[in-house]
Amino acid sequence: MYIVVEGEDPGFDIYVNGRALARNEDALEKLALRLGVRPLLEFFSADENSLPLLIEAGASSSKILDKMQPPQWYVAEDGLKTVNALITALSDSPHALGSEGPLVLSELLEYRLVLTKTGEHNLRWHLAVSWR
Repeated sequence: MYIVVEGEDPGFDIYVNGRALARNEDALEKLALRLGVRPLLEFFSADENSLPLLIEAGASSSKILDKMQPPQWYVAEDGLKTVNALITALSDSPHALGSEGPLVLSELLEYRLVLTKTGEHNLRWHLAVSWR
């Protein structure tokens, strides 16, 4: 899972690996719901850049194009509520998600940095998923 910031170049680095977050998404969703915040995948949005990956993964282009919605964008503050809640919970107990807990926490800290900068630049964002 990675962050996409609206526009061509936000003027800052938005790269976060996100693989540990993707591998632990089910556990993170349960944790987010227990904490009373939106799960990370609720910030997912597919756009035209995702189309080739979806087709490569076996989806038919005509089916996807018929259902493709315009990308949804979110304000940074909404994502920060979720990310900060997850960081607080995992900071107290980094192995709550098992052996990858510290890596998940590290990626969440990177998400927080990117979302903070996104908000400072008054930009919007969403999550995307790479199937590679």
